[in-house]
Amino acid sequence: MKRVFLLSAGLIAFVSASAEMRMWTNITGQIIEAEMTGVNAVKRSVQIRLKNGSIAEIPIESLSPPDKEYARQHWEQMQSAGGAPAASTPAVDVKKLPPRYASRFSADARLAKLLESGLTADAEAAVIRSLDGFKAKQNADGSWGRGNKCAMTGFALQCFLGHGETPDSEAYGDSIMRGLMFLIETAKKNPHGMLAETWEGGKSGAGTYEHAIATDALGQYTLARLGSKSLPGLREAYEKAIALIISQQTPEGSWSYGGRDIAYNPQKGKDLSLANWHFLALHTAQDCGLKIQGLESAMKKASSYIQDMQTKDGGFGASSREFHYNQWSLSGGATAGLMLLDDSSAAQAQKGIRFIHNYLTAEPPEWDQSCNLYCWYGYTNALHQAGGAEWLSYAKKVSPQVTAAQESDGRFKSGRPNYPAGDATDPTYRQALCTLILETPYRMAK
Repeated sequence: MKRVFLLSAGLIAFVSASAEMRMWTNITGQIIEAEMTGVNAVKRSVQIRLKNGSIAEIPIESLSPPDKEYARQHWEQMQSAGGAPAASTPAVDVKKLPPRYASRFSADARLAKLLESGLTADAEAAVIRSLDGFKAKQNADGSWGRGNKCAMTGFALQCFLGHGETPDSEAYGDSIMRGLMFLIETAKKNPHGMLAETWEGGKSGAGTYEHAIATDALGQYTLARLGSKSLPGLREAYEKAIALIISQQTPEGSWSYGGRDIAYNPQKGKDLSLANWHFLALHTAQDCGLKIQGLESAMKKASSYIQDMQTKDGGFGASSREFHYNQWSLSGGATAGLMLLDDSSAAQAQKGIRFIHNYLTAEPPEWDQSCNLYCWYGYTNALHQAGGAEWLSYAKKVSPQVTAAQESDGRFKSGRPNYPAGDATDPTYRQALCTLILETPYRMAK
């Protein structure tokens, strides 16, 4: 048997002159006939060639025990021959993290969370394809996207960090480092520390959304103290970003835009759509354990605001579908925010969960009919935090549709929304939302 070892773009390929088609089975019972052509040492996956000639990758930990052993034997043969590098290990002490974050740093733990949550290994394979795609499409300045770069960079970083990747990761470390430095440099250039390139008052309010999304990304990095590489200016940029969020909270406990000096308007207004991104940033800041003045008060005000927005139906937002933003679109993010910010509001959160579940039972999410990804992202966060039958029912409907919509380069096809404001027309935004939805079982583990 002739063996050839190839090194190309991080892929160590094991090739056999007498390779044969065989039946592969994963631990969920799915069967596929394919020929093994390689092992990706970085991602710990088996590369296979299907009967139609197409190439795919399967995470080793998703295989059935016999197939896992078969793959590992080849892995060991490669290592003994000096052809395969050891898989990179994140420089993270998971024992020092809140328990809900630890599972993202292990392939075994990620798969276990996916299966426990009713998803399959297909979700993990889709996430890896997406991360590869983000890596390939990163801009020269370290950002992602064509517009609203701070938001798109924040989203991409959340996808990497949600998968347990770090600046030390062999596959994605450089991309993560460059993305973080883009945000840090943007903060340095801004007199208010706002993470947005369009931040001036009297202009678009998009900068307020960008700031919250990018701040959450910096917080997730700060939370785990990820990696061994120094990132000068990170701590200052993050603490200033959180302080800005706290100072710009409106008296109602929400956030708004339309200010004179910067895009935020802290004097008045409430915008549940905008606020939903800020709830996540505040929650991450709390988990970081940093002593940030006003954080606890801001979280209490935000929780009170969410509760005030609850309707008699149990949802959050306008109770009429004639309104642009209403309870059918915003309840996911608001319910998740309530569950993350305030343990004492369980009754109100449970009403929100029932509203979401009943709505999605009556009008099931369909990629070709009601693909409102912004809304799906919020529903996913809320229902996963609730768990139980409501989550399983939702996950089994949504996850297969998301994975089926993925292109070979990691992008996701456009769905057909029935609520334009919930659509994700930008391809980077769409890819991020889909990836974060699939990562949820380990990214937001309970």
